[in-house]
Amino acid sequence: MPPPRGVFWGGILASENRFVKRAQMELAYFSFYARLKQRQTGGAGVVLRFHRVRPRRLGGFQPHQAQEITPRFLDRTIRALKRWKYDIVSMDEVCQRAVSPPSRERFAAITFDGGYKDFITNAHPILEKYGVPYTVYLPTAFPDGLGQAWWLALEQMIGRESRISLVMDRQERHFMIYQTQAKYELFELLSEWLRSLPPADQAFAIKDLCKRYSVDMEALSHEASMDWDDLGKLASDPNCTIGSATVNYPALSSLRDADAQREIAMGKAVTEAAFHREVRHFAYPFGDREAWRRQHVVMADEAGFASAVSGLSGVIEPLGRTNLHALPRIDWDGRQRSLRMMRVILSGFTFAPVAPTRSSQLTRQALTSS
Repeated sequence: MPPPRGVFWGGILASENRFVKRAQMELAYFSFYARLKQRQTGGAGVVLRFHRVRPRRLGGFQPHQAQEITPRFLDRTIRALKRWKYDIVSMDEVCQRAVSPPSRERFAAITFDGGYKDFITNAHPILEKYGVPYTVYLPTAFPDGLGQAWWLALEQMIGRESRISLVMDRQERHFMIYQTQAKYELFELLSEWLRSLPPADQAFAIKDLCKRYSVDMEALSHEASMDWDDLGKLASDPNCTIGSATVNYPALSSLRDADAQREIAMGKAVTEAAFHREVRHFAYPFGDREAWRRQHVVMADEAGFASAVSGLSGVIEPLGRTNLHALPRIDWDGRQRSLRMMRVILSGFTFAPVAPTRSSQLTRQALTSS
């Protein structure tokens, strides 16, 4: 999926000074400060968010590199979580632990967004080898070949062209992108713009671009996505939880409320019909602060989901202090391959504390009074 809105992924870390940030993280690791703070800041556990799992690629323009990890890194991550004494759990157990008193052992849940084809070829064998629970959030239009991965089409056309022209807000715009830096900046600009458009306008804009620059978006989308045969293999794995991520994977904030509610409900219904089982867990498409609103949390609850995960960073607190329908995740930056940095981040001390919602306060009160 394309990067979260407002974050520049053009080959640098999303921080004002990545070297200072890295030095601070290294100091927190080697001084044991992060592990000491973990008792106060680590919560009950964490939910890890990954996207694509495939070997490293060559090339200077890779706007989705932050959302890719290698099979080797996934293998190392699972072994590290076990070594660090994390309980690797399903999303059902995440929900249970999030409303229970804190336990000595912290948990980690492993989740994957996007329904990409390389999951079945590269990630699934590793997860099977270790026998750990995991969750795949599925946008249901893509296995049918109907989904439009416009972010992949945008990547392809910007990567191979030196000039892009298009109609934006009823004006013809022209961009010279000879330099790689300019390509990253244009990708960020157009990603934000396309995400903000209503579905009909977005479809018209990306199809116009694809026609101008001879990009076969349907073929790209189909090639990159798991089909129903692949998903049938996952459904037979007792360690796999299949969750929903709507039908077409729109930013819910770009939709009218009735359309957003329909996307949420239909994604659940199609997934349940395909696998003949209840689908209890939901992921907000894109997941960042600009992609969903408070009313969508209510919609996910009313649709019957036990949980809904976001792309916001944070840990899961015990005793109902974290809203089950606005769960934070650690969205791992695939350009960062240091397990030391992962351990520091998992400690939770880098995250700002999140004030509990009224619903989570009521849950905690009910638990402590029982």
